[in-house]
Amino acid sequence: MANARARRHAQQHAQTRTRERRHRLAHEAARLMAEGGIRDYHQAKLKAASRLGIHDDASLPRNREIEDALREYQRLFAGDAHAEGLRERREAALRALEFFHAFSPRLVGPVMEGTADAHAAVALHLHADDADAVPRFLEEHGIPAESRARRVRLDPQRVLDAPVWLFSAEGLAFDLTVLPLQVLRQAPLSGVDERPMPRASASRLRELLAQDEMDGYFAG
Repeated sequence: MANARARRHAQQHAQTRTRERRHRLAHEAARLMAEGGIRDYHQAKLKAASRLGIHDDASLPRNREIEDALREYQRLFAGDAHAEGLRERREAALRALEFFHAFSPRLVGPVMEGTADAHAAVALHLHADDADAVPRFLEEHGIPAESRARRVRLDPQRVLDAPVWLFSAEGLAFDLTVLPLQVLRQAPLSGVDERPMPRASASRLRELLAQDEMDGYFAG
């Protein structure tokens, strides 16, 4: 009986230590992302583990834990500056959603989820079965854009190499990923947690902006 209690106590102690390490790593990774402009969660957590001297895999936090810690860091240390920068990007995103309305656009990424910093681009998903329709539209409107490609996971079994167009406007970076129309029915999987990616239409983004304004009113 005594041996069983001792084993349970040791196991509980080990679990507590692992949770504490995960918490420390998540917050250090969030700090590195906020201060160093690191965009990749895996890179941030490995760099945090190296800095803290923690090398067991069980202590590595999930991406969503780092994202939650990043929100907390921005709220505590960036405060009004972060809120103002996020609002600027969301307002620019709304104008972009309206501009690209013919492509059933959706806002995704840090600007949508509220973790955007000064390095974050306004990321949009545009939908068209004719992938050339987007570059034609950009050319017609005199918008010089750089072509890239991005691997997008549509579901656990399907991966798509999607065309990407990058350009600058209003002093901000814009990142357009062009997806087939059928993807509108279900969002691609997030690189953060492999769940359907949060995204916003223009009407949803207006709601977020109204909520941001209300939150700022009560905070003031």
